[in-house]
Formats: sequence, C-alpha cells, structure tokens
Amino acid sequence: MIDTHAHIDDPQYEEGLDRFIKEQQDAGVEAILVPGVDVASIEPVRKVCERFPAYLYPAIGLHPENVKDDYKDQLSTLHSHLSTLNYIAIGEIGLDYHFDTTFKARQQEALRIQLAWAVERDLPVMIHSRDATEDCLNILKEFPSLRGVMHCYSGSNETAKQIIDMGLYLGIGGVITFKNCKLRDNLGGIPLERLVLETDAPYMAPVPYRGQRNESRWMRYVANVLAEVYNTTFEHIDTVTTNNAKLLFALNI
Repeated sequence: MIDTHAHIDDPQYEEGLDRFIKEQQDAGVEAILVPGVDVASIEPVRKVCERFPAYLYPAIGLHPENVKDDYKDQLSTLHSHLSTLNYIAIGEIGLDYHFDTTFKARQQEALRIQLAWAVERDLPVMIHSRDATEDCLNILKEFPSLRGVMHCYSGSNETAKQIIDMGLYLGIGGVITFKNCKLRDNLGGIPLERLVLETDAPYMAPVPYRGQRNESRWMRYVANVLAEVYNTTFEHIDTVTTNNAKLLFALNI
C-alpha cells in the first residue's frame, strides 16, 4: 500500500514518530506522501521527509483555506522553494467554499498559478475541492496536460467520470468505510486503474477507528471495502492502487 496523502508533519505525530513509522512499514505501507499547505509547512515537511528518506515524500503548495490577504507573498515564497527539495507533487491545492467564500476569487487565482507550476515542472497535483466542484473542474480543464489526484474523493458518479476523463485519479480514503456512505455506489463504472489510496492523516480515520488520529496502515480497511465494491481481493486492490500511485507520482520504489 502507498498512502498518497498524509500530514505526517502534524505535531500529533512528533512523539513516538520512529515507532509510528515502523508500525506502518511492518503493516505493508511502502511509502507515504506528505503534502504542504502553506509557507509555514515548508520546514516541517522537509524535516520529517529528510528524517525518513525514500519512505516519506514531500509535496509543496498553498491549501485553499490558507489563501488570505497575503496569498501573493505566500505563493512567491513557495515558488522560490520549488527547486530546494525533490518535491514529488504540487499540493495540497484547490478550492474550498465550505466555510467562507470571501477569498473565492483569490483561491481561483492561486489555484491557476500553482497548476501552471505543475505543468511547467511536469509534476502531478494533489487537488482539494469542497463545495466548489463546478469551479474546480472548469479550472482544471484549462490545463489539459495536467496529471494528478482529486484528494479525498466523496462526490457523485457523474463527477468521478468527469475527473477520470481528464486523466486524473481519485484519492479514496476513510470516508468510504462510513455508514451510509454513497461513494461505494458512486464508483460504478470507474476503473480501479484510476484509484489511489490515501488517509488524509491525522484526519478521516476509517471505521473502526473513526475519530482517532489516523494511520496509514489503516488503509487496509479502505482497501477491504474497495475489494467488496470491485468484487475482488484485498491483494488485488493493494497491487493495482500501489502501481497507480507509483505511476502517477513517479515513485521508483
């Protein structure tokens, strides 16, 4: 298994991190991708990824909820750091209108700027979209050569088909294990070859650990549900989603 989205730089993981990483490795997690969310996250992401090289892989980006009045300064600083580390993706970036639409236009501008970075550097993107599906898809369509994943996907079957038609992947996490989750039905007609596993740790822990600090090894519960959805085995889900992640993020592991 490969966790394509986990905030291991979060302070919740500081204590006992060596033990935590070993537990993930012992459970069959081959790699964990660590997204950035703003300028302040650059250093914590770098430190944790350099502490576990060839296991934790860094990404860099400005999360839409962190797009505020200083977003241009943040983007400038982030851009200046693009060549300072071997980043495997631009992310976590996107649009989020859930709590506030004050910065809607600036979120869209920030997204376009960062998508352009990804195209220029031939890097995949980690896209966050919440209550902004139409705007997000329309902006993504402006960049037809884009590669990437729609992080923490929980949307409709129609939207899923639009996303994979653009050549993007769907990041499937703990939400698919939740009671009454419609995602199980909404994956109808979506090829397994367009899915990757993720946690969004420390958030979104799957059942039976819902509400706890999430762990990459718990993706097994996500994979088990996918095995039911696709009428196959855990081993097949593991193999295909791992290969998908390696292909998308150019991971030579």
